[in-house]
This record gives sequence, structure tokens and C-alpha cells, in this order.
Amino acid sequence: MKFAICQELFEGWDWERQCRFIAETGYTGVEVAPFALSGPPASLSAAERERYRKTAADQGLEIIGLHWLLAKTQGLHLTSRDAAVRRATSAYLSELADLCADLGGSIMVFGSPLQRNLTDGMSRAEGLELASEVFRGSLPRVAERGVTICMEPLTTKETNFITTCADAAQLIERVAHPHFMLHQDVKAMLSEAEPIPALVHRFSHLTRHFHVNDSNLLGPGMGETDFHPILGALRETGYDGWVSVEVFDYKPGAEHIARASIECLRATLADLAR
Repeated sequence: MKFAICQELFEGWDWERQCRFIAETGYTGVEVAPFALSGPPASLSAAERERYRKTAADQGLEIIGLHWLLAKTQGLHLTSRDAAVRRATSAYLSELADLCADLGGSIMVFGSPLQRNLTDGMSRAEGLELASEVFRGSLPRVAERGVTICMEPLTTKETNFITTCADAAQLIERVAHPHFMLHQDVKAMLSEAEPIPALVHRFSHLTRHFHVNDSNLLGPGMGETDFHPILGALRETGYDGWVSVEVFDYKPGAEHIARASIECLRATLADLAR
């Protein structure tokens, strides 16, 4: 099982320091938030993109992809009724596919709760149609660059659109493209009625990426969630993608969070192997 970590946790660290610590801690992948880079995607030259990729590779790390795709952007929205906004959002996702591929990545996780919320009076059916249009507009370039967009269900505390794995599966079926698949996130799945292992099994045919965290917004091993049945289910389904640590509460400090998380994951795998 391959472990990565989302690097916005290391706020204030330069890229080389991030990569060195992440690799020394035992991760082999790093997942990037575009807003945490040195500038907007369009402003990053080919040389700068290569520098990011090479710095990671020199530490034995793979940049696995991007997440928080629309965070800290303006004028972009997945379910806007404004056709110009939808076109701009498709174009930006295409631009991010170029960035992702240039960095060596192949996964783009679409979370961005604020930029996907349904507006007052908008039906779920309308939201599905508008979102499908946006994704279809970007997918030719996404696929050309060898990238897959993974739709992330989030809790009802975060968004009013795509809040279960079944919701995401319905959108994926509507878009109907092999480069548009499912992302599963432990924190989000904890809010569903169905147990996480069951969700892992039920949607294994669609899942291309996986985030580990806990309901307390910290990493695995730092809350009450038992990761044995979760990692066990991933093993049982033959999942061979990345398991990436994503946290939202940084108070314990980046170094402690990163170490505690991978220690939990490794210990859990060791237990499962016995």
C-alpha cells in the first residue's frame, strides 16, 4: 500500500524542506494543493514545474496529483447557472490537468465545497446536469494528459451537493468518461449510514483515490476511528492506488501529525499481515 500526504499541512515551509521531511518520515508520495505553490498555475513556467517535480524526485517522492482544485480562486463554480462561469471552470480544470501532468501527477481530487454548492432554488437534478457539463468540457484535455478527475463526496456540514458515495456514483454515471472516477475520504464516509468497509467494497469499481483522516479533522491514529477494517477492506478489494493523509486541524504541528499518521498506517498494515 502506497502512502502519501497532502502538503498544505506544511504551511510556511519551502518546497525542498517539505519534500525532505515527508520522505524522511516514510511517505513515498506528496499531494499538492495548487494554492500552496509559488503562484497561480498559469504563472508557473515549465522550468518552475520541472523544479518542483525534480526536487520531489530527488528525495524519492512522487507528486501524485492535486486537490483543493478551486480553493482560493475567483469566478469559478461547478454548478453556476452562468454559462460563462461554467466555461471558465472547465478551462481552469483543463489548465490544472496540464499542471498536474507537468508535475508528474495523475490524480485531481475535486472537493472544493464552496465552489460546488447548489444555489437557493436549484434542484439536485439541475446541479447534476450543470456539473456534468463542466466536467465534460475539461475531460478531453484531462484524458490527453493522462490525468483522472476524482469526485469527492463531502459531508452535509461542508456542502449541499454530492454528499455520499452514491451521489458521486450517479454523477460519474452521467458524465460517463473513464477519466472521471470516485475519490473516497474517511472523514466524509464517517457521516454516511453505511459502514466504511461496506462503502469501500460497494464502490471499489469506481474508486481511484483514497484520503485517510478522522472525524476530529486530524490524521489516522489521532482520533477514535479504527483503521483496521478500513485498510482491510482496501486490501480485500485489491485497491492499488494511493492512500493519502489529509488533515484539517494543524494545531498539533505538521511534524507530529505526519509522523503519527504514518505510524498508525504502518502498524495497522502490520497487524493485518499477522
